[in-house]
Amino acid sequence: MSKLSTRLRLVLTVLLALATLLCPAQLALRFSDGLDPIRKRDFLQVATRNGPITFYAGGHGPTGFEYELMRRFAQSLGVSLAVDSETRIADVFDHVREGDADMGAAALTLDLDRPGIRYSEPILTLQPMVVYRRGLPPVRTLDDLVGLRIGAIADSGTAAALRAQQKDLPGLGWREADGVTIADLMEMVERDDLDAAVVYTHQFQLNRLFFPNVERGFPLGKPMSLSWAFAADQPIDLLTAANHFLDAQRRNGTLDELVGRYFGHDDYLEYVGARLFIRHVGNRLPRFLPYFKEAARDTGFDWRLLAALGFQESHWKPGAESPTGVRGLMMLTRPTAKEIGIDDRLDPRQSVDGGARYLLQVKQRLSDDIPEPDRTWMALAAYNVGLGHLFDAQEIARLRGGNPERWADVREALPLLQQREWYSRVAHGYARGGEPVIYVRNIRRYYEILKYVNRSQQQFNQLGERALEGEENPPFEVIAPLL
Repeated sequence: MSKLSTRLRLVLTVLLALATLLCPAQLALRFSDGLDPIRKRDFLQVATRNGPITFYAGGHGPTGFEYELMRRFAQSLGVSLAVDSETRIADVFDHVREGDADMGAAALTLDLDRPGIRYSEPILTLQPMVVYRRGLPPVRTLDDLVGLRIGAIADSGTAAALRAQQKDLPGLGWREADGVTIADLMEMVERDDLDAAVVYTHQFQLNRLFFPNVERGFPLGKPMSLSWAFAADQPIDLLTAANHFLDAQRRNGTLDELVGRYFGHDDYLEYVGARLFIRHVGNRLPRFLPYFKEAARDTGFDWRLLAALGFQESHWKPGAESPTGVRGLMMLTRPTAKEIGIDDRLDPRQSVDGGARYLLQVKQRLSDDIPEPDRTWMALAAYNVGLGHLFDAQEIARLRGGNPERWADVREALPLLQQREWYSRVAHGYARGGEPVIYVRNIRRYYEILKYVNRSQQQFNQLGERALEGEENPPFEVIAPLL
């Protein structure tokens, strides 16, 4: 009996040793089935669509929430990223099914009934929402949609949300747009080609500044999950790697950071402010544009950031003056103007030059350890409230257990400068700390408008040209009942 036990132990030991030796090789072989072709060609091919959630050309190159994730995923595989921007969501799925793309990332919602597609784990929750043209009777319930001209993007979760509601409201009708962007859709509502549309809340938040006459309606149906798409008949290795990657991004905080960067801006800027800003982009900014670009070349700032700062300060009025004595387009104090060598604060070129150099001077006094864009947001806050109070807010952030080098933590600390409990513990005392928070928030919004305006204007011009030419094939397929 003891000999048998000894043999069994020996056999088990040998099998365990073999398993230890073979399993990694077998796993590596299996793992390489789907990833080897990608590594051999040295790039990950992704099908996407142009849009603020997915992928667009920013001032410093490609950007977008999903683009940032795609780029990081490609890096985790040790390859570069290749992106094909498709016109239609259906094209994204077709390219994935046919093997022309390794994966699809285009604000796609998880749909287990879609043939030939596997999905990654959920990345982000998307809530469909009805928006409508300002001036119409309020659209607050499903019944309010009956009789309206409603649009949605074909093959998207928003169209699926409408179909789900039609079961309970047979009179509901809409039009599905094929090959248009969210900006196109909201432009159609803005110019009275549609009464309403269904978009995601994130998309509305990112685009509403361009369309001040498009009003928020109500959430439509249940939230949906944004996911990446993979071909169902391909090895599962890439999907598995994607899920491991997304889990890691969630655990290390990167996913939350990206969500905050792209979707976390507070909705402070109201329609009136947006409308006023957009109007002045056309009738005031052109006069001062050369000055902002010249100052940008001299200081290294983005001219659009400097222009956004100028609008926040004076609404681009070179003769502006406050009761406290700050004057000019960039609202410089007399001591500041003297310090940076500005003779005439009312001269717009001098004012822009002086404001840009002063902002640079403030920024250079901040710690080099503060990463961008946080360092820029803190410099803007200091431009408004003063460098001493910004340092105090950093100290309060530290006292509260936060990170004084993160704008998110300093932003929460600034309003505490109005509370004796906190301002009594720092060097420079009381300050109206809520004001720089709103100040920076507004500048970021104006800056975002200026970053998008060229791309959006091109899209709108193309839409206008198509409308003027009277295309034979309209961009919408009418869904019964006809409107």
